Amino acid sequence: MSSLQREALLPPRAIAAPGAASRAPMSSERFWAIAFVLPYMVVFALFVVYPVFYGLRVGLNPVGYNKLIQDPVFFSTIWNTILFLTIAVNLKMLAALFLSGFFIRQEWWIRALSVIFLIAWAMPSIPTILSFRWMFNPEWGMVNAIIFDLFRIEGPGWLTERHYGLGLAMMVHVWKSLPFWTLILMAARLSIPRDLYEAASVDGAMPSQAFRYVTWPSLRGLFLTSMLLSTIWSLGDFNSVYLLTGGGPADLTQVLATLGIRYLRQDQLDVALSAIIVAMPGILPIIWYLMRRLSQAKAA
Repeated sequence: MSSLQREALLPPRAIAAPGAASRAPMSSERFWAIAFVLPYMVVFALFVVYPVFYGLRVGLNPVGYNKLIQDPVFFSTIWNTILFLTIAVNLKMLAALFLSGFFIRQEWWIRALSVIFLIAWAMPSIPTILSFRWMFNPEWGMVNAIIFDLFRIEGPGWLTERHYGLGLAMMVHVWKSLPFWTLILMAARLSIPRDLYEAASVDGAMPSQAFRYVTWPSLRGLFLTSMLLSTIWSLGDFNSVYLLTGGGPADLTQVLATLGIRYLRQDQLDVALSAIIVAMPGILPIIWYLMRRLSQAKAA
């Protein structure tokens, strides 16, 4: 039987006209899926896509970069940013690695202490950082008052000297974000099979050897990813410096994030965006490396 004869024997509904599938009515599930996603896409386009492209268009103006480079504060700000990222991120992640091993212990007092430890991360940034600013005020702050009562000497200018102010901003940044990364590494430690530690104990491994041959190989990938993410987030952290020292004294504790805010307050939008975009050569390789690791993990 030929194909034409078989087609003639089929019911009329079974013979689909060309392009009938493309003209089929939209299903209710697809309609509601588009209806729910569309508002999010509109909001995303208005408040994310458009500001990013607008900022890039304004920030690519060479005049803004000329003004930025001619500012005598710019190069000291670059150096402050490098110091802030190098010291604060490494100190924070190493402390998180150590504390994650401490807080996974099962003693009741350690569990109670871990709850108190997480309060610093859970509290809002503005009141906590302003409380540090009050405590370390060189004139009437609590810290210098205690130093004078104990040693009868004047305390240092915590907020009026460059190195003290920048170091204090690093301390506040570490204090604020340390619980989060500790929690991340705690979750990773708890996912390591206990059988590996039991086997290492049977072989006579010391705690340092168990960390070297069991814990660290399991945490190494996550630790590197967390450090890179922390670097990106720390670069955009202006609260620790802006609320504590305001970039002073004499703009000596400015970092790139706070320098952009200073230009924005002076109604110099092009220079403010240039101060932010100038950090992209350091950020884009980190993002590329993170996406490469993610794609390799998916392929595995």
